[in-house]
Amino acid sequence: MAYTGVTPSARSRGMVREARHLLFTVAPGATWIVIFLVLPSAYLMAVAFMSNGPYGLPEMPLSLESFRRLAGFGFLGWSPGNLYTLLRSLWQTVVSTGLVVVIAYPIAYYISTCRARWRPIMLLLVVVPSWTNQVIRTFGWMNLLAPATPLSELAEALGLINANMGLYPSNFAVTLGLVYNFLPFMVLPLYAAFEKLDAAQVEAAQDLFASPVRAFRHAVFPQTLPGLLAGIVLVAIPAFGMYVIPELLGGGKGMMLGNLVANQFAGGANWPLGAAGAILMLIATFIGLFAMRRIGKRLGGGEEVVI
Repeated sequence: MAYTGVTPSARSRGMVREARHLLFTVAPGATWIVIFLVLPSAYLMAVAFMSNGPYGLPEMPLSLESFRRLAGFGFLGWSPGNLYTLLRSLWQTVVSTGLVVVIAYPIAYYISTCRARWRPIMLLLVVVPSWTNQVIRTFGWMNLLAPATPLSELAEALGLINANMGLYPSNFAVTLGLVYNFLPFMVLPLYAAFEKLDAAQVEAAQDLFASPVRAFRHAVFPQTLPGLLAGIVLVAIPAFGMYVIPELLGGGKGMMLGNLVANQFAGGANWPLGAAGAILMLIATFIGLFAMRRIGKRLGGGEEVVI
């Protein structure tokens, strides 16, 4: 057996030092995740299976009543109110994400074709609005969509709304607020994908007399799929549980699941029901991530599009 010049004890001490270094490196992040993610999630799961006590506080014994209430079953029978809230959340998420994709694609492509010195400035213009507090931006849209404003008067002239009604509060205002709020989260990953775009494939499609739609489908879309899937995850998941925008721009008419959960911890005074709603959002998030992973594998066929 060849002599390596390292004794077993020295090798063991080296492994111990490496393990200690790795532990000290990982410990801060792991501690943060455990304290602010794992423990609150575990607490919510425990609260969701408790009974609703006085003033809405959870108490023993364990019960599935909160999930029955979330499904619409109460002491007066079944009501579809919570189901409508869930369906409205899904619909708003799908519509807003689709509009964000349609708007972000040309913006990202245009920025990627600009001169190199202008690209950081264009990206900065896209990102700068998100540096402002979300509540302030939402109040700005409330002022823009209120009655007697240019946008409301234009909609009134086109016959889209009644006189002196305004575009706010409404589901349209909620959708507009969601699109405006999450547009940068779609533009940035799509821009990164366009930066890696192989122009030779697009030129080959054009040389083969492919129409613009077919060229996009076969040459551009597969190459930008990783950025698209990443953007959908960044947009759809937070939009599904959004609270501020539906609360302010919806005016109580466009309640989403995030509002339902928040109300149970505040005015509704039913912590187990709110915890059950939060668990539902977590489940929906995992299902969405799993679905995007499967879609990425099926469409892309490579590991680069797997989330």
